[in-house]
Order: sequence, then structure tokens, then C-alpha cells
Amino acid sequence: MEFKVKTGDLTTHKTPCLVLGVFDRRKLAGAAEAADRASGGQISALLKKGDLDGEIGQTLMLYDVPGLAAERVLLVGCGKKKELTRANARKVVACAIGLLQLTHCGDATLALSEPLPTDADLYAALRDSVLAAQDKVYRYSQTKEDKKAPKTPLKRLTLWVGGKQETGAAEQAVRHGHAMANGVALAKELGNLPGNICTPSYLADKAQQLGKDFKALKVEVLNEDKMAELGMGALLSVSRGSREPAKLIIMHYKGGKSDTKPVVLVGKGLTFDAGGISLKSAAEMDEMKYDMCGGASVFGTVLAACELGLPINLIAVVPSSENLPDGAANKPGDIVTSMSGQTIEILNTDAEGRLILCDALTYCERFDPAVVIDMATLTGACVVALGKHPAGLFTPDDRLAEEILKAGDAAADRAWRLPLWDDYQPQLDSNFADIANIGGREAGAVTAACFLSRFTKKYRWAHLDIAGIAWVGGKEKGGTGRPVALLTQILLERSGVLK
Repeated sequence: MEFKVKTGDLTTHKTPCLVLGVFDRRKLAGAAEAADRASGGQISALLKKGDLDGEIGQTLMLYDVPGLAAERVLLVGCGKKKELTRANARKVVACAIGLLQLTHCGDATLALSEPLPTDADLYAALRDSVLAAQDKVYRYSQTKEDKKAPKTPLKRLTLWVGGKQETGAAEQAVRHGHAMANGVALAKELGNLPGNICTPSYLADKAQQLGKDFKALKVEVLNEDKMAELGMGALLSVSRGSREPAKLIIMHYKGGKSDTKPVVLVGKGLTFDAGGISLKSAAEMDEMKYDMCGGASVFGTVLAACELGLPINLIAVVPSSENLPDGAANKPGDIVTSMSGQTIEILNTDAEGRLILCDALTYCERFDPAVVIDMATLTGACVVALGKHPAGLFTPDDRLAEEILKAGDAAADRAWRLPLWDDYQPQLDSNFADIANIGGREAGAVTAACFLSRFTKKYRWAHLDIAGIAWVGGKEKGGTGRPVALLTQILLERSGVLK
């Protein structure tokens, strides 16, 4: 979808549909008041008939409103004015876009920037609008005929702002939001693809295609022979049970000075996880195609960075494999040697994500990184602890934790810090290896992070457990594209584009 910014007299603006806000008890928002005056009070008169009270989720389409150049006027409920938070504002935009998709507009103007949400400036509000709009129009269709697809899909959305002095911030918000939204859409699409299509080789090919699309991006893919030469015994042990060969995908984006240390993002790319010999239960196992959403979010963030041309050096590392039961698969009690030289006793083959991540994290040492952030759908325990709202954040670095938490708030893609104390490390003790791959039932998300921490001693590091936020189940099953917005926010701030 295309986005642009418009300012000036809204009443003379020609558009197939003008979207205006109405607060609780039929109180018109800023732009709606001006439109009502131009119409001679017809909008407020129509509201008095009671078809729309202003509650969030309500919509009312008007046609041929006098005094306005717009062909249609869509009134959308905004709730109580004092409760217009960023979260509620996104709901308002989603409601409006949902109805516009059912019309034959194809093009619309959104005039909802006045007043701003209580917890956002103009930049944040407009960027949220772009993300919410793009999220609403996303539809998966690669392996099915989309019979419910809009006959006239919304292809262009203009965001109206009140004054020319606001144009700079508005255009920046649209540009950043559009790139973020494209990254989110890519992450969603990769996650939604079935495991028989989105294999490790498919992800590797997708990375190579990105490298062809953007000159600043160089892509390298390591095959199993190369990984064996490097001693990646933990990662390769997971792929032994699959006919699909593992891949280590490395994407180098060079937008900063040559002597600037890179930000390194590592994403778990487990394209399907049956649990291996420690087989998962059949119920909802289909959702284990989403076990590569950490890798998908890295792909989406790389796309956003490339589209924005961010002045930063970024390296993305995606270890990718399947985890299936087979005669050659890992068995409980097996011991493997990681790239770091540490031996690992595999007590549960379903704790495989940390096995492919630990070798990828050791590999990152060669980049002399400014910081390494990994993200993975790592533990069901994190879902139990935090639910479906924030990602779980683990890091021994207080400053890095603060940076990530603030970026999450700014991007409306939040994380919550959990402990990474040495007190938990003894749970990973093994009688037969340097470390066990699980730490028992207690604090499963914490001990998983503790496991990873043993491979990250040589650089600043944080881990995001995204098991609760990467997809939704049930009737609305699908990838969310999180935490692309959070990661892109970090890059925007570290590159100096946002201060």
C-alpha cells in the first residue's frame, strides 16, 4: 500500500473517502469539526439520529456531504477523548481500514491526527497509523485462493496533518512506518508459510534474493560441510533427524562507517519442530511451523534497514534447521560438542532451539560486535510467565536492558525483563557433560536464557524469548511479525536517525 502526507484545507481535498473521528457522546474530533462547519452542520445533524455514538469499533459511511470535496465521509468511533491512547488509536485506524476494504474506494484520506493520543507525539501517532493500516490489509494467499479478498483493495492512504510545519515529522513517520510495515509483512509471510515450503533452503534462497535486491546487503550461506569444519556439533545434531539440510544464513548490511562495530541480530530459524525423539503432542503441532519466527523477524528487520538505507552496520545470523524424529536424530542422553568446545548433554530433544542458537552465538564472536541480540520462540514457559503481550527479555547488561525496553515502548512492541541470575545456573549441571540442555521444570524460560549466556561471554548480549508474541492461534491463526518494530526502533536510534 502507498502512503503520503497531505496538509492544507481539508474541505477542498478531493478523495474517494475522507475518514473523520467521533468521540464518545458524538463529540467531533478536530478535523471533523472543520468538516462539519463546511457542511453547514449536516454531519452533527446526522449523528443526532443515533446511528453512531462514538464508541471504538463503530463506523458510519456518509455520501455527498455538502461543502466537502470528498466523495464519501467515513465517521469512525474513537471512544472517550481522555482515553485515546496509542493502543486505542491503532484500534480506530484498524476499524476504519477494515470498512474501507469492503468499499470500492481504493484510495482514502485519514484525518485522525487531531487530537493526538494522550501518550504519543505526531511522529509516533502517524507511524502507528501506517503500521496499523498495513497490518489490516495483509492477507495470506500464497497457498490458497483468497475468495474473501476485497474486490477493490485499499492501495493508497493519505495521512492529513493540520499545518505545514508538521510535514517534516509526518513524512519521516510515514517513511519509517512503511519500511517497518514491509518488514512486519515479510516476517508474517515467512512464518505463515507451511514447513514443506519454508525449509532452511527456502530461507537461504530468500536471503540471497534480498542480497540481489539491495546493493548494501551481502549474503553468505554456510552448508553442513562448512558448519562441520567450524565444529558446530550442537547445531548439526538437530538437523540429523531431518532430510532437509541445515543452513547458517549470514546477511551483512553495510550502511555505516567501515570502522564502526556492527549490531548483530540472531534469529532462531527452526522451520518445523516436531520435538524430535521427545515428540510433541499432536494437538496444535501444526503451529510449530512458527518456530522460525525469530529468524523471520530478523529477515523483516533487515528489509526495513535496507529500505531506509540506515547509516549503520548490521549483521543478521539465522541458524536454520528442522527438528524431526529419525534413526539418526538426537536421543535423550546423547552428548554433543558445541563450536565453543563446551559439551552438552541432551536431556530433552525438544529443547533444540538453544542447540542451534548456541553455535550461531559463538560464530558471532568473529564480528567483534557492538551488541548481539538474539530472538527465538524458545520456551512455552515464557508464555506461561508473560502471556501473549510482551517478549521476555534476558540480559546481564542493565544499560542494554534499558535501551531495549525503551525501544519496545516507543515502537509499541514491548518487552519485559526477567532475571538472569547465577542462582539458576546449577539447574543446568550435568554429570556427563559441561552443561545440560534443560534445567528442569522450574523457571524454564530463565534456564534457557542461562544456557545461551554461557556462549556469549565475549560481547554485550541480550535474548528475547518471543514464544508468546510471534503468532496467534485459534480462528485468527497467523504470524504477528513481532518483534520487527522493536528491532527496527533500536536500529533507528543507534544509527542516529532518531534521537
